Amino acid sequence: MATKPKTAAKRSQGGAQSRTRATNARSKTNAPAISEFSKEQDLSAYREMLLIRRFEEKAGQLYGMGLIGGFCHLYIGQEAVVVGMQMAQKEGDQVITSYRDHGHMLATGMDPKGVMAELTGRRGGYSKGKGGSMHMFSKEKQFYGGHGIVGAQVPLGTGLAFANRYRGNDSVSVVYFGDGASNQGQVYESFNMAKLWKLPVIYVIENNKYGMGTSVERASSNVDLSERGASFDIPGEQVDGMDVRAVHAAAERAISHCREGYGPYILEMLTYRYRGHSMSDPAKYRSKDEVQKMRTEHDPIEQVRQRVLEKTWATEDELKDIDKDVRSVVGEAAEFAQTDPEPDVSELWTDIVL
Repeated sequence: MATKPKTAAKRSQGGAQSRTRATNARSKTNAPAISEFSKEQDLSAYREMLLIRRFEEKAGQLYGMGLIGGFCHLYIGQEAVVVGMQMAQKEGDQVITSYRDHGHMLATGMDPKGVMAELTGRRGGYSKGKGGSMHMFSKEKQFYGGHGIVGAQVPLGTGLAFANRYRGNDSVSVVYFGDGASNQGQVYESFNMAKLWKLPVIYVIENNKYGMGTSVERASSNVDLSERGASFDIPGEQVDGMDVRAVHAAAERAISHCREGYGPYILEMLTYRYRGHSMSDPAKYRSKDEVQKMRTEHDPIEQVRQRVLEKTWATEDELKDIDKDVRSVVGEAAEFAQTDPEPDVSELWTDIVL
Protein backbone atom coordinates (compact mmCIF):
# COMPACT_ATOMS: atom_id res chain seq x y z
CA MET A 1 0.00 0.00 0.00
CA ALA A 2 2.85 2.34 0.79
CA THR A 3 4.10 2.21 -2.78
CA LYS A 4 0.95 3.72 -4.32
CA PRO A 5 1.47 7.33 -3.20
CA LYS A 6 5.10 7.09 -4.30
CA THR A 7 4.08 5.82 -7.74
CA ALA A 8 1.45 8.54 -8.10
CA ALA A 9 3.98 11.16 -7.07
CA LYS A 10 6.41 9.82 -9.65
CA ARG A 11 3.76 10.04 -12.36
CA SER A 12 2.94 13.58 -11.29
CA GLN A 13 6.60 14.54 -11.40
CA GLY A 14 6.95 13.02 -14.86
CA GLY A 15 3.93 14.94 -16.08
CA ALA A 16 5.37 18.18 -14.71
CA GLN A 17 8.66 17.49 -16.48
CA SER A 18 6.79 16.86 -19.72
CA ARG A 19 4.91 20.15 -19.44
CA THR A 20 8.16 21.95 -18.67
CA ARG A 21 9.78 20.48 -21.78
CA ALA A 22 6.76 21.51 -23.83
CA THR A 23 6.95 25.05 -22.47
CA ASN A 24 10.67 25.22 -23.19
CA ALA A 25 10.10 24.05 -26.76
CA ARG A 26 7.44 26.71 -27.23
CA SER A 27 9.64 29.49 -25.86
CA LYS A 28 12.32 28.81 -28.50
CA THR A 29 10.38 30.82 -31.06
CA ASN A 30 10.25 34.04 -29.00
CA ALA A 31 7.18 35.13 -30.97
CA PRO A 32 4.72 37.65 -29.50
CA ALA A 33 1.26 36.63 -28.26
CA ILE A 34 -0.41 38.74 -30.96
CA SER A 35 1.08 39.77 -34.29
CA GLU A 36 1.20 43.47 -35.05
CA PHE A 37 -0.27 43.64 -38.53
CA SER A 38 0.71 46.19 -41.12
CA LYS A 39 -1.94 48.00 -43.14
CA GLU A 40 -1.44 45.54 -45.99
CA GLN A 41 -1.77 42.51 -43.70
CA ASP A 42 -4.94 43.76 -42.03
CA LEU A 43 -6.62 44.62 -45.33
CA SER A 44 -5.56 41.28 -46.82
CA ALA A 45 -6.92 39.39 -43.82
CA TYR A 46 -10.13 41.41 -44.02
CA ARG A 47 -10.66 40.55 -47.66
CA GLU A 48 -9.82 36.86 -47.26
CA MET A 49 -12.15 36.42 -44.29
CA LEU A 50 -14.88 38.37 -46.05
CA LEU A 51 -14.52 36.15 -49.12
CA ILE A 52 -15.07 33.06 -46.96
CA ARG A 53 -18.04 34.66 -45.19
CA ARG A 54 -19.79 35.77 -48.39
CA PHE A 55 -19.04 32.44 -50.08
CA GLU A 56 -20.58 30.50 -47.21
CA GLU A 57 -23.61 32.75 -47.12
CA LYS A 58 -24.17 32.13 -50.83
CA ALA A 59 -23.63 28.39 -50.37
CA GLY A 60 -26.29 28.39 -47.66
CA GLN A 61 -28.63 30.22 -50.03
CA LEU A 62 -28.05 27.72 -52.85
CA TYR A 63 -28.59 24.83 -50.45
CA GLY A 64 -31.91 26.34 -49.41
CA MET A 65 -32.88 26.54 -53.08
CA GLY A 66 -32.16 22.84 -53.52
CA LEU A 67 -29.18 23.43 -55.79
CA ILE A 68 -26.71 21.77 -53.39
CA GLY A 69 -27.46 18.19 -52.41
CA GLY A 70 -26.20 16.05 -49.58
CA PHE A 71 -24.56 17.69 -46.60
CA CYS A 72 -23.26 21.25 -46.37
CA HIS A 73 -21.22 22.36 -43.35
CA LEU A 74 -20.60 26.11 -43.22
CA TYR A 75 -17.57 27.88 -41.71
CA ILE A 76 -19.26 31.15 -40.79
CA GLY A 77 -17.65 32.59 -37.64
CA GLN A 78 -14.42 30.58 -37.82
CA GLU A 79 -12.74 32.53 -40.64
CA ALA A 80 -9.85 33.93 -38.56
CA VAL A 81 -8.48 30.45 -37.87
CA VAL A 82 -7.67 29.37 -41.39
CA VAL A 83 -6.78 32.87 -42.65
CA GLY A 84 -4.35 33.51 -39.78
CA MET A 85 -2.75 30.10 -40.21
CA GLN A 86 -2.42 30.46 -43.98
CA MET A 87 -0.79 33.89 -43.67
CA ALA A 88 2.07 32.29 -41.71
CA GLN A 89 2.60 29.37 -44.08
CA LYS A 90 4.80 29.25 -47.15
CA GLU A 91 4.60 27.52 -50.52
CA GLY A 92 4.96 23.77 -50.10
CA ASP A 93 3.21 23.55 -46.74
CA GLN A 94 0.23 21.20 -46.87
CA VAL A 95 -3.31 21.54 -45.54
CA ILE A 96 -5.77 18.78 -44.73
CA THR A 97 -9.07 19.11 -42.90
CA SER A 98 -12.53 17.72 -42.21
CA TYR A 99 -15.80 18.14 -44.08
CA ARG A 100 -16.16 21.78 -42.92
CA ASP A 101 -13.69 22.65 -45.64
CA HIS A 102 -14.86 25.46 -47.94
CA GLY A 103 -13.01 28.15 -45.97
CA HIS A 104 -9.77 26.19 -45.98
CA MET A 105 -9.93 25.76 -49.74
CA LEU A 106 -10.47 29.44 -50.38
CA ALA A 107 -7.68 30.38 -47.96
CA THR A 108 -5.21 28.20 -49.87
CA GLY A 109 -6.05 30.11 -53.03
CA MET A 110 -8.36 27.64 -54.73
CA ASP A 111 -10.73 29.18 -57.29
CA PRO A 112 -14.17 30.01 -55.80
CA LYS A 113 -15.76 28.91 -59.10
CA GLY A 114 -14.27 25.43 -58.82
CA VAL A 115 -15.26 25.12 -55.17
CA MET A 116 -18.84 26.28 -55.72
CA ALA A 117 -19.22 24.13 -58.85
CA GLU A 118 -18.24 21.09 -56.82
CA LEU A 119 -20.96 21.93 -54.31
CA THR A 120 -23.55 21.86 -57.08
CA GLY A 121 -22.07 18.73 -58.69
CA ARG A 122 -20.81 20.32 -61.92
CA ARG A 123 -18.07 19.30 -64.31
CA GLY A 124 -15.87 22.28 -63.43
CA GLY A 125 -15.74 21.37 -59.75
CA TYR A 126 -12.46 20.44 -58.09
CA SER A 127 -13.51 16.77 -57.94
CA LYS A 128 -15.28 16.91 -61.32
CA GLY A 129 -18.65 17.19 -59.60
CA LYS A 130 -18.39 13.78 -57.96
CA GLY A 131 -17.19 14.70 -54.46
CA GLY A 132 -19.56 17.41 -53.33
CA SER A 133 -19.10 19.60 -50.27
CA MET A 134 -17.11 17.11 -48.21
CA HIS A 135 -14.57 15.75 -50.71
CA MET A 136 -12.42 18.24 -52.59
CA PHE A 137 -8.70 18.24 -53.32
CA SER A 138 -6.08 20.36 -55.07
CA LYS A 139 -2.56 19.03 -55.51
CA GLU A 140 -1.57 22.39 -57.01
CA LYS A 141 -2.55 24.25 -53.83
CA GLN A 142 -1.31 21.47 -51.52
CA PHE A 143 -4.85 20.92 -50.22
CA TYR A 144 -5.47 17.25 -49.43
CA GLY A 145 -9.19 17.27 -48.49
CA GLY A 146 -12.07 17.53 -47.20
CA HIS A 147 -12.73 14.22 -45.33
CA GLY A 148 -16.18 13.00 -44.38
CA ILE A 149 -15.13 10.46 -41.73
CA VAL A 150 -14.59 12.14 -38.37
CA GLY A 151 -10.88 12.28 -37.57
CA ALA A 152 -9.78 10.46 -40.74
CA GLN A 153 -7.65 13.39 -41.86
CA VAL A 154 -5.42 13.24 -38.77
CA PRO A 155 -3.42 10.10 -39.65
CA LEU A 156 -3.37 11.18 -43.30
CA GLY A 157 -1.97 14.58 -42.37
CA THR A 158 0.58 12.86 -40.16
CA GLY A 159 1.53 10.80 -43.20
CA LEU A 160 2.09 14.00 -45.19
CA ALA A 161 4.48 15.13 -42.46
CA PHE A 162 6.26 11.77 -42.61
CA ALA A 163 6.72 12.26 -46.36
CA ASN A 164 8.25 15.69 -45.72
CA ARG A 165 10.65 14.24 -43.18
CA TYR A 166 11.54 11.36 -45.52
CA ARG A 167 12.24 13.72 -48.41
CA GLY A 168 14.31 16.02 -46.25
CA ASN A 169 12.41 19.21 -47.11
CA ASP A 170 11.27 21.82 -44.59
CA SER A 171 7.55 21.74 -45.44
CA VAL A 172 5.00 21.54 -42.65
CA SER A 173 1.72 19.65 -42.65
CA VAL A 174 -1.19 21.56 -41.08
CA VAL A 175 -3.93 19.21 -39.90
CA TYR A 176 -7.29 20.70 -38.90
CA PHE A 177 -9.90 18.85 -36.87
CA GLY A 178 -12.68 19.75 -34.45
CA ASP A 179 -13.30 19.33 -30.74
CA GLY A 180 -15.54 16.35 -31.50
CA ALA A 181 -12.81 14.56 -33.46
CA SER A 182 -10.30 15.21 -30.66
CA ASN A 183 -11.73 12.19 -28.81
CA GLN A 184 -11.02 9.77 -31.66
CA GLY A 185 -8.51 6.98 -31.03
CA GLN A 186 -6.70 7.46 -34.33
CA VAL A 187 -5.81 10.98 -33.22
CA TYR A 188 -3.68 9.67 -30.36
CA GLU A 189 -2.04 7.00 -32.47
CA SER A 190 -1.03 9.83 -34.81
CA PHE A 191 0.25 11.95 -31.90
CA ASN A 192 2.45 9.09 -30.70
CA MET A 193 3.90 8.41 -34.13
CA ALA A 194 4.47 12.10 -34.86
CA LYS A 195 6.38 12.62 -31.61
CA LEU A 196 8.42 9.42 -31.90
CA TRP A 197 9.67 10.47 -35.34
CA LYS A 198 9.60 14.23 -34.69
CA LEU A 199 7.38 14.85 -37.68
CA PRO A 200 6.78 18.45 -38.85
CA VAL A 201 3.03 18.55 -38.26
CA ILE A 202 0.76 21.12 -36.62
CA TYR A 203 -2.48 19.77 -35.19
CA VAL A 204 -5.02 22.59 -35.25
CA ILE A 205 -8.02 21.77 -33.06
CA GLU A 206 -10.86 24.07 -34.12
CA ASN A 207 -12.80 24.08 -30.87
CA ASN A 208 -16.11 25.67 -31.83
CA LYS A 209 -17.60 24.45 -28.54
CA TYR A 210 -20.02 21.96 -30.07
CA GLY A 211 -19.19 18.60 -31.67
CA MET A 212 -22.35 18.32 -33.79
CA GLY A 213 -24.94 19.18 -31.11
CA THR A 214 -23.00 18.17 -28.00
CA SER A 215 -21.12 20.81 -26.01
CA VAL A 216 -17.45 20.11 -25.32
CA GLU A 217 -18.16 20.14 -21.58
CA ARG A 218 -20.49 17.15 -21.98
CA ALA A 219 -18.17 15.22 -24.29
CA SER A 220 -14.68 15.75 -22.85
CA SER A 221 -13.40 15.11 -19.32
CA ASN A 222 -10.68 17.74 -19.87
CA VAL A 223 -11.92 20.70 -21.87
CA ASP A 224 -8.44 22.19 -22.31
CA LEU A 225 -7.80 20.40 -25.58
CA SER A 226 -4.35 21.97 -25.96
CA GLU A 227 -3.20 19.50 -23.29
CA ARG A 228 -4.20 16.45 -25.33
CA GLY A 229 -0.59 15.89 -26.38
CA ALA A 230 0.91 16.12 -22.87
CA SER A 231 1.38 12.37 -22.43
CA PHE A 232 3.28 12.32 -25.74
CA ASP A 233 5.42 15.34 -24.78
CA ILE A 234 3.82 17.44 -27.54
CA PRO A 235 3.61 21.15 -26.68
CA GLY A 236 0.24 22.82 -27.04
CA GLU A 237 -1.44 26.13 -26.43
CA GLN A 238 -4.87 27.70 -26.48
CA VAL A 239 -5.38 30.54 -28.96
CA ASP A 240 -8.08 33.17 -29.42
CA GLY A 241 -9.38 31.79 -32.69
CA MET A 242 -11.60 34.84 -33.23
CA ASP A 243 -8.60 37.20 -33.52
CA VAL A 244 -6.65 36.71 -36.75
CA ARG A 245 -3.57 38.37 -35.21
CA ALA A 246 -3.48 35.89 -32.32
CA VAL A 247 -3.86 33.01 -34.76
CA HIS A 248 -1.05 34.34 -36.93
CA ALA A 249 1.33 34.71 -33.97
CA ALA A 250 0.56 31.19 -32.75
CA ALA A 251 1.00 29.83 -36.25
CA GLU A 252 4.45 31.39 -36.50
CA ARG A 253 5.46 29.83 -33.18
CA ALA A 254 4.22 26.40 -34.22
CA ILE A 255 5.70 26.54 -37.71
CA SER A 256 9.09 27.61 -36.37
CA HIS A 257 8.96 24.73 -33.87
CA CYS A 258 8.31 22.24 -36.68
CA ARG A 259 10.81 23.63 -39.20
CA GLU A 260 13.57 23.59 -36.57
CA GLY A 261 13.09 19.87 -36.09
CA TYR A 262 11.35 19.74 -32.71
CA GLY A 263 8.44 17.66 -33.99
CA PRO A 264 4.66 18.14 -33.71
CA TYR A 265 2.78 21.03 -32.12
CA ILE A 266 -0.86 21.44 -31.02
CA LEU A 267 -2.86 24.65 -31.39
CA GLU A 268 -6.32 24.70 -29.86
CA MET A 269 -8.24 27.47 -31.59
CA LEU A 270 -11.07 28.75 -29.40
CA THR A 271 -13.58 29.69 -32.05
CA TYR A 272 -17.32 29.60 -32.74
CA ARG A 273 -19.64 28.70 -35.60
CA TYR A 274 -22.74 30.84 -36.02
CA ARG A 275 -24.74 28.24 -37.94
CA GLY A 276 -25.66 24.70 -36.94
CA HIS A 277 -23.39 21.71 -37.44
CA SER A 278 -24.69 21.45 -41.00
CA MET A 279 -27.44 23.15 -42.98
CA SER A 280 -29.90 20.51 -41.75
CA ASP A 281 -29.17 21.33 -38.08
CA PRO A 282 -31.54 23.88 -36.44
CA ALA A 283 -29.02 24.24 -33.54
CA LYS A 284 -31.67 24.23 -30.80
CA TYR A 285 -29.06 23.07 -28.28
CA ARG A 286 -27.88 26.67 -27.77
CA SER A 287 -29.66 29.96 -27.23
CA LYS A 288 -29.99 32.78 -29.74
CA ASP A 289 -28.53 35.09 -27.11
CA GLU A 290 -25.35 33.01 -26.99
CA VAL A 291 -24.88 33.22 -30.74
CA GLN A 292 -25.70 36.93 -30.85
CA LYS A 293 -23.23 37.67 -28.06
CA MET A 294 -20.43 36.02 -30.04
CA ARG A 295 -21.42 37.89 -33.20
CA THR A 296 -21.58 41.23 -31.41
CA GLU A 297 -18.49 40.98 -29.21
CA HIS A 298 -16.09 38.61 -30.96
CA ASP A 299 -16.77 38.53 -34.70
CA PRO A 300 -13.38 38.07 -36.43
CA ILE A 301 -14.20 40.23 -39.45
CA GLU A 302 -15.73 43.05 -37.44
CA GLN A 303 -12.63 43.18 -35.23
CA VAL A 304 -10.43 43.84 -38.26
CA ARG A 305 -12.92 46.31 -39.70
CA GLN A 306 -12.97 48.38 -36.53
CA ARG A 307 -9.18 48.31 -36.26
CA VAL A 308 -8.72 49.44 -39.85
CA LEU A 309 -11.14 52.33 -39.37
CA GLU A 310 -9.58 53.41 -36.07
CA LYS A 311 -6.12 53.50 -37.65
CA THR A 312 -7.53 55.35 -40.70
CA TRP A 313 -6.06 52.68 -42.96
CA ALA A 314 -9.31 52.69 -44.95
CA THR A 315 -12.58 54.59 -45.05
CA GLU A 316 -16.07 53.15 -44.76
CA ASP A 317 -16.50 53.61 -48.50
CA GLU A 318 -13.24 51.79 -49.25
CA LEU A 319 -14.28 48.85 -47.09
CA LYS A 320 -17.65 48.81 -48.84
CA ASP A 321 -15.77 48.62 -52.15
CA ILE A 322 -13.90 45.55 -50.89
CA ASP A 323 -17.20 43.95 -49.92
CA LYS A 324 -18.67 44.84 -53.31
CA ASP A 325 -15.71 43.23 -55.09
CA VAL A 326 -15.95 40.10 -52.95
CA ARG A 327 -19.69 39.81 -53.59
CA SER A 328 -18.99 40.07 -57.31
CA VAL A 329 -16.45 37.21 -57.14
CA VAL A 330 -18.91 35.06 -55.19
CA GLY A 331 -21.75 35.98 -57.53
CA GLU A 332 -19.71 34.86 -60.55
CA ALA A 333 -18.87 31.61 -58.76
CA ALA A 334 -22.54 30.98 -58.04
CA GLU A 335 -23.50 31.69 -61.64
CA PHE A 336 -20.82 29.32 -62.91
CA ALA A 337 -21.95 26.65 -60.46
CA GLN A 338 -25.48 26.79 -61.85
CA THR A 339 -24.65 26.93 -65.56
CA ASP A 340 -21.62 24.66 -65.90
CA PRO A 341 -22.58 21.26 -67.39
CA GLU A 342 -23.02 18.24 -65.17
CA PRO A 343 -20.36 15.48 -65.43
CA ASP A 344 -20.63 13.07 -68.32
CA VAL A 345 -21.96 9.62 -67.45
CA SER A 346 -18.53 8.18 -68.35
CA GLU A 347 -17.10 9.95 -65.27
CA LEU A 348 -18.77 7.28 -63.13
CA TRP A 349 -15.89 4.97 -64.08
CA THR A 350 -12.95 7.33 -63.64
CA ASP A 351 -10.85 7.83 -60.48
CA ILE A 352 -12.18 4.57 -59.06
CA VAL A 353 -9.91 2.11 -57.28
CA LEU A 354 -11.20 -1.47 -57.39
